[in-house]
Amino acid sequence: MSTRFLAIFALILACASVPTRAQDGAAPFDGDLQRLAEILGGLHYLRGICGSNEGNKWRSEMQALIDAETPAGERRTRMIAGFNRGYNGFQQTYRSCTPAATVAIRRYIEEGAKISRDLTARYAN
Repeated sequence: MSTRFLAIFALILACASVPTRAQDGAAPFDGDLQRLAEILGGLHYLRGICGSNEGNKWRSEMQALIDAETPAGERRTRMIAGFNRGYNGFQQTYRSCTPAATVAIRRYIEEGAKISRDLTARYAN
């Protein structure tokens, strides 16, 4: 399931930018990108405590999203805040891997994949 999410995520990174929008203006999909950023932050924390040995994989995915989207100003700040919110929210709740944390990981991967598919279907050229 994680490989599927990454494949879909890579596709969204390639297609997410809409060339007609202003550099700092809001894109119609910004809410979805912010949610995806929050999911990546949550996964970065949860996969770390659940012994996945992925290192900075999810943080790197977030950086790839920022690099692909190249947001500036407030858009960039909101995306980074979403990642941090996802990370900090789980950090305050889980100190070790639990069955609930494992369920949260699965649900976040599924939700992230759905967001990626929907964005790709709606905005890819």
